[in-house]
Amino acid sequence: MKPNKPAARFKETELKLALPNSGASRLFECLAKTSTLAKRAAVHLNLHNIYFDSPAQHLRQARIALRLRRVDSDGKQEGHWLQTLKMGGQSDSALSQRGEWEVPVPGPQLSLQALQDTPWTEFDPSGEIFRSLNPCFTTRFKRVSWVVSRRDGTKIEVSLDLGDIVVGTKSTPICELELELLAGQPDALFGTAHTLSQSLAVLPLNASKSERGYTLAQDDPVQATFARPPLLNADMNINAAAQKVLREMFGHFTANLYRLLTTNEPEAVHQARIGWRRFKSSMRLFKPALIPQTRPFLKDLQDVLLHLGELRNINVARFDTLPALADLYIAGNGRRAKHLRTMSQALEHAAQMELADLRAALQAPAVGTCLLLMTQWLENLSGSPQTDKAAMHLTESLASFAKRRTGRLHQQLQHICQLDEADNAHQIRLLAKRLRYNVESLRPLLPKKLGLAEHQLALQLQARLGAQRDVAQALHLLTQLGAAPELLAFMQGYCLGYSHASPASAAPPK
Repeated sequence: MKPNKPAARFKETELKLALPNSGASRLFECLAKTSTLAKRAAVHLNLHNIYFDSPAQHLRQARIALRLRRVDSDGKQEGHWLQTLKMGGQSDSALSQRGEWEVPVPGPQLSLQALQDTPWTEFDPSGEIFRSLNPCFTTRFKRVSWVVSRRDGTKIEVSLDLGDIVVGTKSTPICELELELLAGQPDALFGTAHTLSQSLAVLPLNASKSERGYTLAQDDPVQATFARPPLLNADMNINAAAQKVLREMFGHFTANLYRLLTTNEPEAVHQARIGWRRFKSSMRLFKPALIPQTRPFLKDLQDVLLHLGELRNINVARFDTLPALADLYIAGNGRRAKHLRTMSQALEHAAQMELADLRAALQAPAVGTCLLLMTQWLENLSGSPQTDKAAMHLTESLASFAKRRTGRLHQQLQHICQLDEADNAHQIRLLAKRLRYNVESLRPLLPKKLGLAEHQLALQLQARLGAQRDVAQALHLLTQLGAAPELLAFMQGYCLGYSHASPASAAPPK
């Protein structure tokens, strides 16, 4: 049996949504009762997928996915195999658009012939990479799909996927919705998702199953997503640069929210907070190019942000501040060692409770609706008549805009640093963070020496004032948790001494 000619959809468009609520039967019942899906037939499939790559991960580096998929229809008939090639795509957003070529194959063996009429021939003209391919991970999940057709010709497939990604003995759950555009405009995906989110908790999901498979296969135990410098160049217009920067930062934020659904990794908490602060900072940076009336309100995120902040404060006290001061406080005293052990246990329990509250907050449908609206707003930020009109009055180049906006912030920071630091410490810290994040995101557009000077000033101020705040915050937490008077007195004395320390010595001992 020869493979058929690949069916190409050169712009597969889909919106991926994680589902914070677990429980297969509950999710299916909830979806099946929504007004969007209630009267539509559901198709049930069992899907087993094998993903391939070379030992050097040539496919991952080129943002290519190649898989074999066995499709079983509820076990009622013999399954069949499909070979699928996916290329390109935007991983900074839950909305992905990429090329897809899919063809039936006889069995669980890759077919080079099935790739002949695809871009694979340009990627691997000699076939050397193909010959080096091996299975690297698998996914196994049940899929329930509905097709939503509109009178205007729009057609969307809504799929509920429940299962696991598996690498050797390790696994991570799959619990998500995929909305694939079969006909119509991408905004229709958001319209359908918005309707579903009114009764179902969702979370924009930036990473595909293949990306999460690669992450699972890594030896690095830290389960967090880190910032990536946006790819900017001086030829971009301001709207396109704003979209590129804001989309990366919002994706940094939501990717770590997703990780916190299944992990208690402190670094994921930290990175979620950084992602949000970077996003808010860049919203202010690009404010002259944005249309404020079209931006979604963010009030429904307040509980999530509050719990993130509280959890981060607890983690800093647990893992940074108290361990750094332990030897100084204990000084060979067994009673004092017991004080710290008691507080360590209390902080661990407080972190567990705060994480549970954060996950509960993420299960509110209003949170998912808010994040969806922001995702849609970012997708429409560049290229629309409204946004182009908003930036028409900004006649300067992108490089000039970047230099002017960061320079203004630099001047504000220098001015406030000349005032009394004790009275302005909070404002100095905020300005330093804004300057640091803005310089990091716009670095390719800034003169090298200027960017370096601005970045160094921001880092120095943030480190010194941040460490001082961490000690004060630890004292506040210990007071709330009923720490021993002796420990509280030590922390109060340390805070007092800290406030009078010189900048060079103002840091907890390592």
